[in-house]
Amino acid sequence: MIEEMDTWESPLSEALVGEFVARHSADVEEAVRKAAAAEIMPRFRRLAEHEVDRKSGPHDLVTDADRLAELYLTDALGALLPGSVVVGEEAVHDNPVVYEALRGDAPVWIVDPVDGTRQFVHGDPGFCTLVALAHRGVVLASWTYAPARDQLATAVRGQGAFLDGASLRSGAPEPGRPLEVATSHPDYTTDEQKHALLGLWTDGVAPRACGSAGLEYLAVARGRLDATAFSWEAAWDHAAGLLLVEEAGGAHLTLAGGPFRITGNNPLPFTTARDAATARRVTGLLSGPEDRASHPGA
Repeated sequence: MIEEMDTWESPLSEALVGEFVARHSADVEEAVRKAAAAEIMPRFRRLAEHEVDRKSGPHDLVTDADRLAELYLTDALGALLPGSVVVGEEAVHDNPVVYEALRGDAPVWIVDPVDGTRQFVHGDPGFCTLVALAHRGVVLASWTYAPARDQLATAVRGQGAFLDGASLRSGAPEPGRPLEVATSHPDYTTDEQKHALLGLWTDGVAPRACGSAGLEYLAVARGRLDATAFSWEAAWDHAAGLLLVEEAGGAHLTLAGGPFRITGNNPLPFTTARDAATARRVTGLLSGPEDRASHPGA
């Protein structure tokens, strides 16, 4: 713990956050593992009916594991870094104003306690816990933990990406092979969003519905998936994975030609890909037919 971090108006704030990451990444890892061991895994394949609720619709599920793991991480991460704030999926659902902390001056923990709740509810191991540390809109470190598989991926800005201690490199797609692209799941998209993704249904591309966003980002970082194409902005789904892919050598791009911003107001859909050329190719397909002639990489 860095005791002197009481205020974040100082020009030294960025350096102090970097110092925290250098010294305490293992402590964050321990907190993530303990949250999963205490609140998630004891409920995996053992959920009672009263432990599962719906939020915005029939496919938008939340469980006691989501709520309790987020509370565990909120306490643990806040204690590790005094003066920081936590933006968690369930806290924002209860109070949307919490999301505004992403645009503030304090360091922000961005937390998705169970990314892939539907998979978790159905007893599928394809879920993970996502934690990212950001400051003034820049993601500085991330932790992606798949507890049912006991896999932990980490990234620190400028220092690379790792899976269980082994360095990750996303590489480039194999020439001549259809691009494998994970897209927003139809159950979670509006008609307008579905229309925006239609450009991927073309020769040379093999789109499929995504599972846990965090695990799809990990697949890109590992070179096992070529790209993603997502149509929503929730920072807890994207922050950890975006840094993981960046540090593995990949890229992310919006339809405006710039990187995705966790603070919002991004042109959607956006892509994250194994390399910059693939990102440009995917965004060229995502733009409307009338725009492709002038779109970068079209």
